[in-house]
Amino acid sequence: MLVNQILSLKGPGGSGIVTIQSTATVEEAAKLLAEKRIGAVVVSDDGKKPVGILSERDIVRELSKQGAAVLSGPISGLMTRNVSTCSTGEDTLAVLERMTEGRFRHLPVVDEAGNMLGIVSIGDAVSARLKELNDEKEALTGMIMGS
Repeated sequence: MLVNQILSLKGPGGSGIVTIQSTATVEEAAKLLAEKRIGAVVVSDDGKKPVGILSERDIVRELSKQGAAVLSGPISGLMTRNVSTCSTGEDTLAVLERMTEGRFRHLPVVDEAGNMLGIVSIGDAVSARLKELNDEKEALTGMIMGS
């Protein structure tokens, strides 16, 4: 299954892109993550191109080091700046391998110009792969049964 198919499985308006500006505070980001019930937010100053990504784990890691004082600081100090992205033509296995190797759970989907089209979570990719495997199983079962 390709990334564009994964995005279409999310339904209309399912691009799932939630962004925040790099000047926002860690507290604002934490509230946004909780409100939207998501594990990461894409940092984008123009709402189109990712300049970073901030996860719940990033916040918790810094809270353990700095304490509550970290909440009043800008997210630019915590975000991952070198954002890994994918294109709509990549397949599920490639996305899963990149996430596993990079040890991250969210991958913005971008077009040729670097503009965001959506975001794929590891849950989206695993679900898509399970659907692929089930479809293959059913096809093979149909061939064996002669239907």
